[in-house]
Amino acid sequence: MWLERIDAKIAAVRQRQLEAEHGRRRRPEQPEWIVELGIGTGHPPVQVHSGDCRMMGKRRRPVGRDEARRLLTAGLRACTHCQPDTALDILGLSTRPACAAAR
Repeated sequence: MWLERIDAKIAAVRQRQLEAEHGRRRRPEQPEWIVELGIGTGHPPVQVHSGDCRMMGKRRRPVGRDEARRLLTAGLRACTHCQPDTALDILGLSTRPACAAAR
């Protein structure tokens, strides 16, 4: 009786490990750059983040390196935590705090 329980537990653990490995292999790649989208008609872009930034909101879309550079040079804000402007070697952007931009 105990041997059957132990065998069943081992089989369940192996199955979970196989499923976890399958999930890791099928997970889509993390995007390199992300644009956070705002609320409203058309969801206008609000801020640019690096792909691994944890400060981005729930509304977002992945973008390529060229589009991220274009958006930043066009005046879109860069995240102050992950600093995509520095990672993209864009110099001379004004770093205004969010409260000063709202005035």
